[in-house]
Amino acid sequence: MAADPLSQVFAALADPTRRDMVARLAVGDATVSQLAEPYPMTLQAVYKHLKVLEDAGLVSRPAGPQPRPVRLEAKVFDLMDKWIERYRRHAEERYRRLDAVLAQMDHGTTTEQTEEGRVA
Repeated sequence: MAADPLSQVFAALADPTRRDMVARLAVGDATVSQLAEPYPMTLQAVYKHLKVLEDAGLVSRPAGPQPRPVRLEAKVFDLMDKWIERYRRHAEERYRRLDAVLAQMDHGTTTEQTEEGRVA
């Protein structure tokens, strides 16, 4: 059974080499040879990493003669962003509620201290 697209993206990005490739492609397109330069691995291993990134929709290579540029596909980041944003909103709402409770507690302590000051 094939994984859903979001799972494929996160699985592809779980590897630090692939995350580094994505970061480098964010700066601009590169050939496979250019991408392979900094890594102490075979070109075949680089192609395997690129295949995982391609299958996840993170990168593409247009058809045509070699050398073909590898391109970062921005649309897949929209999918990730929507997922992350949903949980960010939930977390922010929880923090807002906590802030409100803490503010009430702080206001209650301030009121109690003021009232104690008057009594004394």
